[in-house]
Amino acid sequence: MSTEFRIGRRLVGVDHPTYFVADIAANHDGDLDRAKELIRLCAEAGADAAKFQNFRAETIVSGYGFEHLGAQQSHQAKWNDSVVNVYRKASVPLDWTEALVAACAEARIDYFTALYDLDDIAALSPYTCAWKIGSGDVTWHEAISRMAADGKPMLIATGAADDDEVRMAMKAARQHTDQIVLMQCNTNYTADPDNFRHINLRVLSWFAREYPDVVLGLSDHTPGPATVLGAVTLGARVIEKHFTDDTTRRGPDHAFSMDSRSWREMVDRTRELEASLGDEDKRVMDNERETVVLQRRAVRAARPIAAGSIIDEGSLTVLRPCPVDALPPYRLGEVVGRCAVRDIEEGDCVRPSDVA
Repeated sequence: MSTEFRIGRRLVGVDHPTYFVADIAANHDGDLDRAKELIRLCAEAGADAAKFQNFRAETIVSGYGFEHLGAQQSHQAKWNDSVVNVYRKASVPLDWTEALVAACAEARIDYFTALYDLDDIAALSPYTCAWKIGSGDVTWHEAISRMAADGKPMLIATGAADDDEVRMAMKAARQHTDQIVLMQCNTNYTADPDNFRHINLRVLSWFAREYPDVVLGLSDHTPGPATVLGAVTLGARVIEKHFTDDTTRRGPDHAFSMDSRSWREMVDRTRELEASLGDEDKRVMDNERETVVLQRRAVRAARPIAAGSIIDEGSLTVLRPCPVDALPPYRLGEVVGRCAVRDIEEGDCVRPSDVA
């Protein structure tokens, strides 16, 4: 039996529909009402969960450290404020939690969080239905162990990690839980179209071989549904994307997020893909049974064949349609050299009962 477990309202696993996580992240823009509106919008667009990120700037980044890196790099190069201030504005206050959970309940989707401050585990545990380890914390084994020990499903993103780092993170988590979603991820947040060349979805095949007892996932920052469809084809059943209502808004996460329209498109195309994947049993499908008759060729008389005559290959042809009692072309040799027992009109099928 394939691995499955429950996240909130839903079972997740390869035999279940893909579970879509809308990462609100910093797209609340410091406004609780806006955060609640994004919950409503992502639910309408097909999300199964709204995920938030709980941190305090002072417990996730070092002002001194970033100042001494020099110029801000990668996606941070576009920020018009210091790294510390951006994180400070992006933080989700703990006292929002009950309101966010209530908004998710009203929208009939799950609430959970990526936690970046271990002191908040006890405060958030009663509310979150899962924990998420962001790619940046994949080497923080204490955090992985502490959250895994809380007994809830754990999503582990593996962006900018190599195979040994993935193994170490998995070792830390599996000491406490077997309910793990292992997610391929690329942590370039620049929204550059070239990022498609770096997402490396086939890593999911390695995950499946190395850890056959986990649920596969994708945490992604590319536009559109392409990577999601590829990941689902390779077995991923948990998808996380950032969500906003307007990708042109100012803020650190809007540009690489999906909006309601593109999110709905992603979900709809994924549901079509899921319906089309099927199983490994090659068979005539119910909706094509009629075409077996219409499109296949049958052994037919190329000219009139008189009863009592010996049938030679020149008197036969293969043409559509092929009624259920007719001979397919590969059985033509079964009637060659046999005696016709009835008059067979030109174009009629030659059946086994027509020869002796």
